[in-house]
Amino acid sequence: MSLTAGSRSDGTRPTAAVEEPTAAVAAATVKDRVPRKAGKAGRAGKVPFRIRLRRDRTLILMTLPVTFLLLLFNYVPLLGNVVAFQDYDPYVSSNGITAIFHSPWVGVEQFSRMLDDPLFWSATENTIVLFLLQLVLFFPVPIALALVINSVIRPRVRAVAQAIMYLPHFFSWVLVVTVFQQILGGAGIIAQTLEKHGWSGFDLMTDAGLFKYLVIAQAVWKDAGWGIIVFLAALSAVSTDLYEAAAMDGAGRWRRMWHVTLPALRPVIALLLVLRVGDALSVGFEQFLLQRYAVGAGASEVLDTYVWNIGIQNGDFSYAAAVGLVKGVIGVCLVLGANKVAHLLGEQGVYKK
Repeated sequence: MSLTAGSRSDGTRPTAAVEEPTAAVAAATVKDRVPRKAGKAGRAGKVPFRIRLRRDRTLILMTLPVTFLLLLFNYVPLLGNVVAFQDYDPYVSSNGITAIFHSPWVGVEQFSRMLDDPLFWSATENTIVLFLLQLVLFFPVPIALALVINSVIRPRVRAVAQAIMYLPHFFSWVLVVTVFQQILGGAGIIAQTLEKHGWSGFDLMTDAGLFKYLVIAQAVWKDAGWGIIVFLAALSAVSTDLYEAAAMDGAGRWRRMWHVTLPALRPVIALLLVLRVGDALSVGFEQFLLQRYAVGAGASEVLDTYVWNIGIQNGDFSYAAAVGLVKGVIGVCLVLGANKVAHLLGEQGVYKK
């Protein structure tokens, strides 16, 4: 009697172990064919530049105008820092650009002058003190507000709270200072109320000793609500399964915030902290300039207003450029150092390793 295909002489079919090598060989054959067709780029796992350019040409065309404006207004002006090594005189030629080529070179004379200037060190001290106060008193506020808003269950209440907190960000510093003047100034609401009850002499807007805390309060009122956007975006990406699992394990509201919410915010906090440290020497310009004459230059002079005063008001462009150049270099070093610390703590920071 003849045997059918796939059967043995005893009438039983072959086991899976016998058929398995054939399937493995077929799978290996198909697997080996894919890299050969993909070539070198397929084996390396990289897409060739020509293919990526054709694939992303629409996005590249969209970003070209922004890139052009960024180069024109942010990088081309950096070439003007050459006047920090000159005794620049804008009137030595017909326009300011050609005057650069006719101004005499003085080397590092402007930087030596900066180191010997007590007003520069006073402005630097005020800048560092204000930065530390902002880091301690202002930076945690958006995080706390984001946690509070995120805990609100009703969407309508959450939307109203966000709108109220965002609104002051769109006010100019002129309006913000005016509002504080009408409340805390010598003729403000608080001073008039105290005067009706026999008190007098209240004017917080001209108190040089409390000026540092006043500008922190103004910054919190104006920008804290806007700063919570990034943290709320990070919280929206947290899976609700994590909160449900923590609740099933017996974790209360504070435990869930400590073990679920804050770890989700940690990468964003690290990134914003690195950027904030890099911007340590730029604590504000318009805010301090508007209140400069109310409290005096000794309390309100920071590096930005110092550069404006010596460069724009006094016309000492070379010295102002030297101070601005040092300020920028220190800012870059602070960003790199803070980013390195973020890497050591296991965070991504501004860029990956």
